Amino acid sequence: MALQGTEEMGEPIEESEEVDEQDMSISPAEEITLPVGPGGEEDTESDPLLLPWDRFSAWLHCICVVGFDLELGQAVEVIYPHHSKLSEKEKISICYLSFPDSNSGCLGDTQFCFRFRQASSRKSSQGYFLDAFDRDAPVFLKRDHGHYYGYVYFRQVRDKTLKRGYFQKSLVLISRLPYPTFFHSLLKIIAPEYFEKQEPCLEAACNDIDRWPTPDPGKTLTLPILGVVMKVRIPTCYDKPGTSHLVQSSQTDSLVSVVLPSIYEVDLFRCFHPVYFHIQMLWELVLLGEALVVMAPSPSESSDTVLALVSCISPLRYCSDFRPYFTIHDSEFKEYTTRTQAPPSVILGVTNPFFAKTLQHWPHIIRIGDMKQAGEMAKQMKVKKLKNLKTLDSKPGVYSAYKSFINKDDEIIKQLQKGVQQKRPSAAQNAILRRYFLELTQSFIIPLERYVASLMPLQKTICPWKSPPQLRSFSQEEFVKTLEKAGPQLTSRLKGDWMGLYRQFLKSPNFDGWFRNRRREMMQKLEALHLEALCEEDLQQRVQKHTEVETVDLVLKLKEKLTQAKRERLPVRPGTLGKLQAHIEAVILALPEDLQGILHKPPTP
Repeated sequence: MALQGTEEMGEPIEESEEVDEQDMSISPAEEITLPVGPGGEEDTESDPLLLPWDRFSAWLHCICVVGFDLELGQAVEVIYPHHSKLSEKEKISICYLSFPDSNSGCLGDTQFCFRFRQASSRKSSQGYFLDAFDRDAPVFLKRDHGHYYGYVYFRQVRDKTLKRGYFQKSLVLISRLPYPTFFHSLLKIIAPEYFEKQEPCLEAACNDIDRWPTPDPGKTLTLPILGVVMKVRIPTCYDKPGTSHLVQSSQTDSLVSVVLPSIYEVDLFRCFHPVYFHIQMLWELVLLGEALVVMAPSPSESSDTVLALVSCISPLRYCSDFRPYFTIHDSEFKEYTTRTQAPPSVILGVTNPFFAKTLQHWPHIIRIGDMKQAGEMAKQMKVKKLKNLKTLDSKPGVYSAYKSFINKDDEIIKQLQKGVQQKRPSAAQNAILRRYFLELTQSFIIPLERYVASLMPLQKTICPWKSPPQLRSFSQEEFVKTLEKAGPQLTSRLKGDWMGLYRQFLKSPNFDGWFRNRRREMMQKLEALHLEALCEEDLQQRVQKHTEVETVDLVLKLKEKLTQAKRERLPVRPGTLGKLQAHIEAVILALPEDLQGILHKPPTP
């Protein structure tokens, strides 16, 4: 995190020795806690008493089975657990998004994902419980409160006993968690079992998931499912970007069947291979939140490519809307395809040829060919003109009139080309490309991080008996001036109009989302420093100069700050909250007994 370089945030955290009895009694899954990083005191509220289905809900909203009816078309046949709630609008979205377009010709088993808006502002009774997991999650892996992800395992096989001549059915996992690699791996275990054993298998799977540990960032978990054991690590915001946190093996791993090195990363090189001559331009388009459409032959290639685009600016979070698989039946179809206004800031993945005409007015179109032929050398070196895109059968490539701000990096292209010619393993090509995007994004964001850190007031201006000082406002012109001496040229070899790129970025939803998050972190840091300053004061000596009414008011305010610090997990030094609690107790004991009875509540066991 950008603002954790101070001494206050670099000290070790005291680990709680308490063991969650609920974990011990009902979960056969093993939970291995790794150091999470800065975060203050141990949080007694982060592991509340879990009710039936709370653990399931921490991972999934529900599991759906979508079938095809000759009279009704696609229909949700089963929802597990049965008490799960979906509005009719949400069910319709799931129905249409769970099946490939008829032109895709997906025979056999196909996996892909989609994303759709939550139809209503449904409030979960687990809101605080679920928010606890997000506190230490990287910004791009926080659960999505306005959308659901649908992870699909679609099976289409010939069946002469059916009127349509084909068996067509999808098993869909609905979740708010952006963990595509994990959920697709989970589906590979559950779906084949379901297609063979039907509903009893889903009930067993749901019961298994409800015994899993919760997905706390920084933990390595073993997750039993239908006789198979998966082992994963949930990333944390304190992980160093670009470093690999491989799941460590242990003596108990003889029971582990599936070990996932990542729960969310897609194969960037496989997705970008048809257009890898243009990866730098695509990075700019995603960074700036430009309207992008990916036209692909199947939902798998469409969804993988959209997810790859969104992840190419990591560790920045892509803050605009994105739809890995989008159809003409989507509730936002009219909103996103209207010609009466400029295309919105969104990335769409489509497979229906109808979109080649409907989205002709969009400024940037990526045409992806069959990824099964990705071993061939990509030949589309030039960006094509939009007028040349008439049908979905057009050649793979990027169709845009966009002019990049940064000069093209020929070195990365040569490196990837050499890898293709020498048949370098896909994993190695993927690692090269992921590292390239990470370094490019970090070179871009470091000057912003440095400038925003300068908006913090000096620590000496923090007075314990006054409200915390305010942050300075972000000034675009002041920031741009800093680029002359402390711009991306310090860490990147690339030349070009960096200032123009920054000016455009400052207008984008991605900057707005990034700055809101940074501002919130800095305000929490100010509150933490203010709290630490209070703890260094001799409160008993101070209250001697105050009336009883003023002392009671001080106690109430201190209790409020203590509650806020625990609730928001302010980044205070270890021991700060305990010290403040002791100060409060001492001040209360100095008051008359009648006031003590009101203010001094015994600690809960």
